[in-house]
Amino acid sequence: MVNYFGKDPNGRNVTRCEISNGGTRVSVLAWGATVQELRTDGMEHSLILGGRSMAAYLGPMRYFGAIVGPVANRIAGGEMKVAGRSFALDKNEAGRTTLHGGLAGFDQQLWTFSDIAASSCRLKLTHADGFGGFPGNISVATTYSLDAQGALNIEITGETDKPTYFSPAFHGYWNLSGQPDLADHRIYIPATSYLPVDAAQIPLGEPAPVAGTTFDYRQPRNIGSELDHTFCLAPPQAEMVTACHVSAAGVRLEVTTDQPGVQLYNGRHIHTGQMPGHGGAAYGSCAGLAIEPQFWPNTPHQPNFPSSLLTPGRVALHRSRFGISRVADEK
Repeated sequence: MVNYFGKDPNGRNVTRCEISNGGTRVSVLAWGATVQELRTDGMEHSLILGGRSMAAYLGPMRYFGAIVGPVANRIAGGEMKVAGRSFALDKNEAGRTTLHGGLAGFDQQLWTFSDIAASSCRLKLTHADGFGGFPGNISVATTYSLDAQGALNIEITGETDKPTYFSPAFHGYWNLSGQPDLADHRIYIPATSYLPVDAAQIPLGEPAPVAGTTFDYRQPRNIGSELDHTFCLAPPQAEMVTACHVSAAGVRLEVTTDQPGVQLYNGRHIHTGQMPGHGGAAYGSCAGLAIEPQFWPNTPHQPNFPSSLLTPGRVALHRSRFGISRVADEK
């Protein structure tokens, strides 16, 4: 089912598609290919944070549930080299870095629904050559589907007519219990290494072992106040591997992906002011956990990192699965 949601900044209609299967219902907006809400049988609240109006997504909920890109996370200095050429990108974070594709990345564009079924929908977008500074006409498609177990499956594909970097990510904020913050959430991350970062959230260099640090979540525990880092997984395009498990209020979220990393952010800077969320109240600090399967940040400046370079003739494929089940809380 497709219905009207609002107007984009150019006055175009933004539609919303609803899909369901396995006891899960998801609403997807054409704006930013955004998952507006995700509900499962037996739970009164949406497990994904979101807004009730376009004003929310043009304001304090800009990234909530969206596909961000062409390159998720950060590119240092707002510049990169591709095939020997330098490209100046939008410096949309503190005037020093490119964050989530710049001023008008994938999340701030109107996608087109191309295929809609009862349990799946597909959206397409062409990111024009030079937009935000990125080279190449980038054709991107995102498919959201719900399987018989009620899991949300996300498939993102990309093609280009010029060499470019392509590392999109789903930027949903999860809250399993419906409480104002994540104090009752526990997380398990099997990764044995993570990426230390500087004050600008740019990786310092090679991965570091999680052992002996506050980033060791190989046994389930409460989400730490410092969590805003990339955890290193398997090489890209490998078999789907576990990124993390999160549990709260008898609900368990299991995330698997074929991406080489997952950025986990505790949402400590969330503040939506007077803009209400699904429950009618504004969201505050640590209201949701962002789980973003992706390439490692700043790959254009890190030749030793898995490369997200996309060249003509190739089709990039990014897959993730968010499985939901009812279980006893992990101790």
